[in-house]
Amino acid sequence: MAQQHPIDINWDMQADVVVIGYGAAGAATAITAHDLGAKILILEKAPEGEEGGNTRVAAQGYLNTSDAEKAAAYLTALCGPFTVPDDMIRVWADEMGKNNEWVASIGGDPQEHQHPPAGVEYPDLPGSDSVHKFHHGDRLGYAHTWCLFANAVAERSIEILYDAPGVELIQDGVTREILGVRAEQNGESINVEAKRAVVLTCGGFENNQEMIRNYLPGVPYAYTSGTPHNTGDGVRMAQVVGADLWHMNNYAGPSMALKVPEHRTTFGMLPLHFSREQPGGMIVVGPDARRFTDEKLHTAHGKVELNGRWGPLRTPCPMYMIIDHTLFSAGPLYDKESSSGWNRIVEQYEWSDDNSAELAKGWITKADTLGTLATAVDLDPAALTDTIDRWNAQSASNHDPDFNRTLMLAPIEFAPFYAVELSPSMLNTQGGPRRNERAQIVRPDGAPIPRLYSSGELGSIYSYLYQGTGNIGECLAFGRIAGRNAAGERERG
Repeated sequence: MAQQHPIDINWDMQADVVVIGYGAAGAATAITAHDLGAKILILEKAPEGEEGGNTRVAAQGYLNTSDAEKAAAYLTALCGPFTVPDDMIRVWADEMGKNNEWVASIGGDPQEHQHPPAGVEYPDLPGSDSVHKFHHGDRLGYAHTWCLFANAVAERSIEILYDAPGVELIQDGVTREILGVRAEQNGESINVEAKRAVVLTCGGFENNQEMIRNYLPGVPYAYTSGTPHNTGDGVRMAQVVGADLWHMNNYAGPSMALKVPEHRTTFGMLPLHFSREQPGGMIVVGPDARRFTDEKLHTAHGKVELNGRWGPLRTPCPMYMIIDHTLFSAGPLYDKESSSGWNRIVEQYEWSDDNSAELAKGWITKADTLGTLATAVDLDPAALTDTIDRWNAQSASNHDPDFNRTLMLAPIEFAPFYAVELSPSMLNTQGGPRRNERAQIVRPDGAPIPRLYSSGELGSIYSYLYQGTGNIGECLAFGRIAGRNAAGERERG
């Protein structure tokens, strides 16, 4: 839509603050602005029942830091050479320490993680002892914390339009301020006026293959384990009105997972879980039929250290998990015990206990010999046989000199044999329109775009390394900042 003067627009709906996207960031923004007296309208792209963004299908932890100075030091170290302005570091550090107080204020019961995920991602970095991971109530996962946010929104007079993606920001051609947004609902275009401000909380671009190819290093394609509704809408809308972008090459991944046409998001494979031991043999090979990594490697949200620097796990595509019948018959290959992921939380797909249904669907390839299996998945039979022979010899010596794997050092020896094609997978991207310490979206010269704010993974503060639970923690922190400042805007007359 061309930039317009307000007199040229016919508004279909009005609110003081229009929030685009309904996950933790949208909820925190809407609740905060509502409680300051603003009339709120949330535009949500997903149909009712699929709302919640990645918050709903994440492991449900949020970060609460215990000391602002130490937290600032830790975030500075996480950014490494990809520095973030000090005023942003400081406001993040100050606000993240207030997450528990805010969760309690909306009826929550903050509980610190008590099992292995309680550890910090990078304990050797300065300030890491300020990091604490929390969730609401007595259960981690299964959307429990999201339900708290959704209930808090439902208790307030906050209107939500589902199946209503924001399409285009409406900008005054003279003042450059944001007047509202054009959305779509039921195939119709609607103009929604924002009398005070628009806040973009509509997530990243993890389900947009073109943007993945353009921005993410090392992957020709990737698929999300989170919401399929995040396709970079906020990036595109903000660019059109002059926003600067930052952190576009950073994302929480990759991992290796199964993606099939019948489902929009990925399935985590249990044999690849770093801490799970199963009987039988398993390796992963690339297109040359050779191994390329420790298949049981515990990454830092997809990042691995190599030659003193951190970077994304290498994922040469296509990749295949090769297993023998011992492992296939030991139980489901899908990590059915996971407490996160779209297919687990929203779709609730029931993987068969003996993998027979998935074999029948063609998700798993079966063959009586390794050579036949290789041919079936377009790998070189001699190369795959050589790789398996080498792996079996290493298994016999209980030592992997190639990649130092220490878990599931079992040979691949009992036919039939099976292959599962794997794809790079992630939960979310971090890049998007750059925001300032007031959560305002800014232009390349640093000047705020009037009446336009953001929160959440859309333009996240994380530029290089990422601390687990940090995204939902940032959603809450910058959601409150955006909500306060958007509600405090002078109403356009």
